[in-house]
Amino acid sequence: MKHLQSIFLTLVFALSLIGCKKKSSQTSVNLTNIDLLRGEITLCGSGEFGEVSFALSCDLEVRETFDLAISLLHSFEYTEAEKAFVKVLDADPECAMAYWGIAMSNFHSLWLQTGTDYLAKGAKIIEASQSVIKSEKEEAYLNAIAGFYNDWENVSRQTRINNFERGMRKIYEKYSDDKEAAIFYALALRASADPADKTYVKQRESGRILETIYPDQPNHPGIAHYIIHNYDYPELAELALPTARRYAQIAPASAHAQHMPSHIFTRLGLWNESIKSNLNSTSSALCYSASIDSNAHWDEELHSMDYLVYAYLQVGNNQKAIEQYEYMKTFKKVFPANFKIAYTGAAIPSRIALENKNWSEAAKLELPSMEIDWDNFPWEKSILRFARAIGSVRSGDVAAAEKELAILQANQKKLIDLKDEYKANQIEIQIKTIQAWISFAKGAENESIALMQEAATNEYNTSKHPVTPGEVLPAGELLGDLLLELKKPEDALKAFEYDLSQHPNRFNGLYGAGIAAIRIGDVDKANKYFGLLLELTKDSPTERKEIEYAKKYLTIIEI
Repeated sequence: MKHLQSIFLTLVFALSLIGCKKKSSQTSVNLTNIDLLRGEITLCGSGEFGEVSFALSCDLEVRETFDLAISLLHSFEYTEAEKAFVKVLDADPECAMAYWGIAMSNFHSLWLQTGTDYLAKGAKIIEASQSVIKSEKEEAYLNAIAGFYNDWENVSRQTRINNFERGMRKIYEKYSDDKEAAIFYALALRASADPADKTYVKQRESGRILETIYPDQPNHPGIAHYIIHNYDYPELAELALPTARRYAQIAPASAHAQHMPSHIFTRLGLWNESIKSNLNSTSSALCYSASIDSNAHWDEELHSMDYLVYAYLQVGNNQKAIEQYEYMKTFKKVFPANFKIAYTGAAIPSRIALENKNWSEAAKLELPSMEIDWDNFPWEKSILRFARAIGSVRSGDVAAAEKELAILQANQKKLIDLKDEYKANQIEIQIKTIQAWISFAKGAENESIALMQEAATNEYNTSKHPVTPGEVLPAGELLGDLLLELKKPEDALKAFEYDLSQHPNRFNGLYGAGIAAIRIGDVDKANKYFGLLLELTKDSPTERKEIEYAKKYLTIIEI
């Protein structure tokens, strides 16, 4: 009898699959007006992106592809994630969650994309999904992401992200056993966090949710990834260090997973770990770009290169930093031509010149000749203009600095008109800094200090954008430099020490603090900061004059 029941159940199951396939082939959903990404899914290395299992009401035969798509999505491998979701959709056109996945793949939660095509596309895929929704849960997931796309022409990005967060909160609260709901709600909290909130309320809550799930799913890529993003701040970074050291092992095939730990390593001044992380990431990114277009460079490669150059400069290895810059200068074709590429293109040359205090070089920097429309990136190209302005005023060419200042102000106005308050404020910090050094050059000492303090306070009160390892020169460090120039070493030491609490183990911060300590006669602190600087740079073939000075000072003190 039991044998007959087993045969019967097997037949019922087989018939249900046939019925599902038949129904899918007769779907009436029209996707011809949506530019979906199709093609073979490009996976480099081991092809491992972590472990996920997301129950859904789609054909059993597509679930492995669906779970791969979710893994790719969690590591922000958006292009390949969409291709995987489209494969699911092609095999099972009535899989509502495949529509959701495509919409999520076009929603880059932690940064603003260029243009509006992705918004139009997302709105279309949400509309197309409505006829295939079969359950309240599917509807809830689609409604949550629809909150980001609905009426995108008239509603601000922040409001739409807040809509997404509210939608995910409802799912999280109603389906307490759905761990993916909890993970995506945690992402929504991080995405909607106010950059000006230095209490990090949403980031802490997101981190708490993820940490409760992590022990049961230690190989889940999203949990580790989002913990790192939540704690990517000086005050919180230590909380993410164990996770940062594990994420690359969870998703070894992901260039972003290889890179992401360096966010925490950078916050904590662990430069050698950051270098290793980003060398692995650029290698993985090259594998991916070679599979897509051997003549082009992927944004993940450039993103990692910026972090790599930053780390090399902090250990005094100019040779390696310049090698990366020379390599970048060979780039022409890049993809996608987005803000990550624009930021790196402007930041790398600016960092090398400014960190080395090579003012004449900084004053004449030019944007790289990559195939990118720089007019779409007023904040990013302002980084190089800021470097030119600092270089000019520190070289004694105030008139040139004032011309660069006017360009910065024009770029800021573009962002204000676009209602991009965060980036407009980033340029405001640059503007105040340049005004401070122009005032110093003109002999207005009190005004220069006030302006520089204003810039530093603004920067400390504003969260770092995920695209950057750090400012090309921190405003607090520049405040210390200014106070040294004004022969106020006690105030300078305080400025350097506070900035080092926010940017640990920065080469110029340690050197500046050591110089300030010498000038006030604090031998212990001079020994401390110069000792840290030499320890930091001991393995680098450096010719930096600061290292030679520190060595001579410590030798004399020992004698």
